[in-house]
Amino acid sequence: MKFILKSQYKPTGDQPSAINQLTANVNTGTQHQALLGVTGSGKTFTMANVIERVQKPTLVISHNKTLAAQLYQEFKEFFPENAVHYFVSYYDYYQPEAYLPQTDTYIEKDAKINEMIDSLRHAATADLLIRDDVIIVASVSCIYGIGSPEEYKKASMEIKMGQNISPKTLARDLVLLQYRRNDYDPQRGEFRMRGEQTEIYSPSGEEIIDIEFSGNAVVSIKKRKQKEGGLQTTSHPRATAPGLAKLQATHVFPAKHFVTPKQKLAFAIRNIKKELKERLVELKKRGHPLEAERLKQRTNFDMEMLEKTGYVNGIENYSRHLDFRESGTPPSTLLDYFRYRDTNTRMHTNDTNVPPDFLTIIDESHVTIPQIRGMYYGDKARKTTLVEYGFRLPSAIDNRPLKFDEFNKKIGQTVYVSATPADYELEKSKSRVVQQIIRPTGILDPDVEVRPTKNQIRDVIKEIKKRVAKKERSLVMALTKRLAEDIAEYLTEAGIKAEYLHSEIKTLERSEILKKLRTGEHDVLVGINLLREGLDLPEVSFIAILDADKEGFLRNETTLLQIIGRAARHTDGKVILYGDTITKSMRAAIHETKRRRKIQDAYNKAHGITPQQIEKAIRKSILEEQKREEEFPILEGTAGEIAKSLEKEMRRAARELNFELAAKIRDRIKRMNAI
Repeated sequence: MKFILKSQYKPTGDQPSAINQLTANVNTGTQHQALLGVTGSGKTFTMANVIERVQKPTLVISHNKTLAAQLYQEFKEFFPENAVHYFVSYYDYYQPEAYLPQTDTYIEKDAKINEMIDSLRHAATADLLIRDDVIIVASVSCIYGIGSPEEYKKASMEIKMGQNISPKTLARDLVLLQYRRNDYDPQRGEFRMRGEQTEIYSPSGEEIIDIEFSGNAVVSIKKRKQKEGGLQTTSHPRATAPGLAKLQATHVFPAKHFVTPKQKLAFAIRNIKKELKERLVELKKRGHPLEAERLKQRTNFDMEMLEKTGYVNGIENYSRHLDFRESGTPPSTLLDYFRYRDTNTRMHTNDTNVPPDFLTIIDESHVTIPQIRGMYYGDKARKTTLVEYGFRLPSAIDNRPLKFDEFNKKIGQTVYVSATPADYELEKSKSRVVQQIIRPTGILDPDVEVRPTKNQIRDVIKEIKKRVAKKERSLVMALTKRLAEDIAEYLTEAGIKAEYLHSEIKTLERSEILKKLRTGEHDVLVGINLLREGLDLPEVSFIAILDADKEGFLRNETTLLQIIGRAARHTDGKVILYGDTITKSMRAAIHETKRRRKIQDAYNKAHGITPQQIEKAIRKSILEEQKREEEFPILEGTAGEIAKSLEKEMRRAARELNFELAAKIRDRIKRMNAI
């Protein structure tokens, strides 16, 4: 299927020129180029046009989850008929395993996985293996190992009409693919068996596959969506009911990314045990019996779990053996799924010598590139200590993010997108830097003013209340999380609807908070870094930058320009820098803002353009998009039939003392009766 861009807008200003130049560079094989586009100039729309023209699967990398969520929603709107996915770290909370030898303190890995994000990751990798029209918006988690795409594809199970397989055998195979049986309340990555019918709930949470048997033969395969938005099917299904399709065959992908086929698992376990034996000898020779015993107990326990269940917590630490990689070689990442794509025009491959056939867009590259570059070294230092003190085998070090040179070898043709590209991107792009300075709306860069820090909070309150009276929104930029929280509380006490936003807010809740700012549930957000690059908030007319003269990473020229840019989507944009001196960075940011104002103003006058306030629809947040009747499967039939079925399930759950499930079903019946 081809990429088809849907939009009520046409490229204007210098967008047509930028689109033509970027497209021509991709088509002539240019590996690196940059799009220098000011805030509000429509960089995302430009890149969407490029994707449609070059027709390449595309990976968009963002430096934070909040911006990634915004880009994901924008690309979904531009390409409603194509596969657009969101791939970020699935942890709401993550404390990595670590050991502090100075105090003899072992810190066990502690994490809370967000099941919704995990399902979105599975949807992304599954589509990459079966479709060409795929756009994935990812955070830098895309450079971390997720298991081999080759093994993931091989481990997938194809079920065909007439296939000779019993329900019992199918259940066993599903368990080997890490699915769990749950006959009462099936969720993502689980299955339910009822007589001669088996329901498989995809790991992506998008589909339910119904398999019906007659004896040991498959006589019916049906697939339905678990959420609104239509039904994705394999080739030429016959629709039998709204949201339901009858298939001749279907693929069932593993419920987890780290999966090794059963026939290879035993061999991998033997290799792990061999490494353990060699490591124990080494530790004992060095006079470390405590470390040797610790490593022996931990590894043997893990191997026993692997042998019995095919999975163990921390399985990623054995990924080098499970993937049958050589020592020191990089793990498989999302980039490898792009390289391994199965297409009609070429054989799938993971060979790094084959030129990659996909497009990579690195958004806000001046921040994203340094983030990617630094991931490997911090991870290696932590893992090396764990290995030295007997908590992990040496091969655990190969469960790591990509080194920067490895990343560069695996990415496709790359476009660096930023209003303030750094020296690295400019050097890599050489003369291929495409500029996009003109805003189609004619809006000028905001007016910038410097005020002293004395009574700055009182002054900020006064300015915010002016905007509240005009139903406009504000941002306040602080230097620390604690300060952001304290300021938000103080503003609330002053009668302002304030909220803070920083990295400790859960991933999907961040976009929810931003939506509430746009709708007016919040008048102001107080933040540090997350309210910087790329966020599209056209209702924001005022930004207060506190301690602007504290020269450093959070107050350098690039950062100040990015913050100022958040007010460049409003016709009355105003930014106040609170500082008692004017630093070099402040002076440079103010100068560049004035330069851009002049360029836009001259363009407006030459073309008779009057600046128009951006009117942008407020989308549902990702959290709202994904919410559905997740607790229960879709039930077909009349309301009375559904109610009777639910009542039976409720009584059965109560008999089995599963009172929590019974209460959920009771509540659903009440909701149905209220309709």
